[in-house]
Amino acid sequence: MSLPSPRPGTARSVRLVPEPHQPVTDPDGPDGAQGHPDRPCVTELLLSAFAGHRNAAVPLGPFTLLTGPSGSGKSTALRAYEALSRLAGGTALAEVFPDPDACVPARARPDAQRRRGFRIGCTADGPEGPVRLEVAVQAEPDLRIVGERLTAGGLVLLETALRDPGRRVVQAAWHTAGTTPVTRGPLPDDRLGTALLPLRVAGRTPGQRRVLAAAEQMVLALRSVFACDPRPEGMRAPVPAGTGRLLGGCDNLADVLWRTRTECARRHGLLVAAAGAGCAGPVADVLAEPCHDAGRIRAVLDRGDGTRTELGRLGDGELRYLALALVLLTGPGVLEVDAPGEVPAALQTLTVLADGLDRSLDARQRAELLRLAARMCERGHIRAVGTVSDASWAAGVPGVAVVRLGGTPGP
Repeated sequence: MSLPSPRPGTARSVRLVPEPHQPVTDPDGPDGAQGHPDRPCVTELLLSAFAGHRNAAVPLGPFTLLTGPSGSGKSTALRAYEALSRLAGGTALAEVFPDPDACVPARARPDAQRRRGFRIGCTADGPEGPVRLEVAVQAEPDLRIVGERLTAGGLVLLETALRDPGRRVVQAAWHTAGTTPVTRGPLPDDRLGTALLPLRVAGRTPGQRRVLAAAEQMVLALRSVFACDPRPEGMRAPVPAGTGRLLGGCDNLADVLWRTRTECARRHGLLVAAAGAGCAGPVADVLAEPCHDAGRIRAVLDRGDGTRTELGRLGDGELRYLALALVLLTGPGVLEVDAPGEVPAALQTLTVLADGLDRSLDARQRAELLRLAARMCERGHIRAVGTVSDASWAAGVPGVAVVRLGGTPGP
């Protein structure tokens, strides 16, 4: 299997409307390069050969909505993004892809060695400028990474290839410059080589330091991803007191409210305002309280007149709306994400992946959630990618980029 080589900007299956806003560093400031964000972020998702996608380059802004007909690959794109994030965090390949055959394009035929696989990647922008990662994964006969390439400014900084199928390693070559232009060595075939470079590259030469800087930018851009798809059926029942970290299905919403209500009054006030805008009836507060079942907590809306409504009585749309608003108003310390603890929070960007962002929401809830997401993403510490069945309601909203999958006209 050869590595993908899509041309920059090639995206036969996507269309961007309108041009996304990209926060940049101060051109005269000491940090970062002119015209590039100071917080590393993923600006393009490469789906060279992944499930139903072929040669697709999906542009990503601070807040991006993926839309298109059923079967156009909206959820698949989010799964690819999440997979890259987990690989960047050091997760083993088999854990990231428990069903690798589902990732292989349907009509992909095995080669002469009976191998089939898929190819994904991304571009991360930051102080080092755009850095591109491309990964080729063999799904059959054995799951393994058979090729990886990290490039920046037209220079290949890391390249790996499977030389001996009988060994569970790939041969890696990384840029060194100086008297020895390239350093070679084996890397495991079940881990992302880019994430392992800080353990293998000494950083003694300018070339090595450039490799390390590019690899660290890519890993930092991909980490801190929260895949979110609130499940109303799991949010209605009381929950046991736990860690106070929100899960992807938001089942433990009450446990998180128990924690966050007292931690940041300003953000909790924003959540209450959002609840009042998107839920039926008046809302004076959103809180959690102990219930009769010892050790369990329930979430309620305080109506301001002595009445409290259990979240279990709310509709699916209200519950999903509340959960998504809470996600947008919190951060890595509250969400169950793999945040790089060795990097200052000021240099990190949390990325929320929300599948079915508009599911069960009415027009008012969609509009309020859209405004909240655009406002939070504009500040630069959070980015969001959501899938929607129809994005016509988001057309023309400042700060929202719409990417249409499937090649049909945009809204």
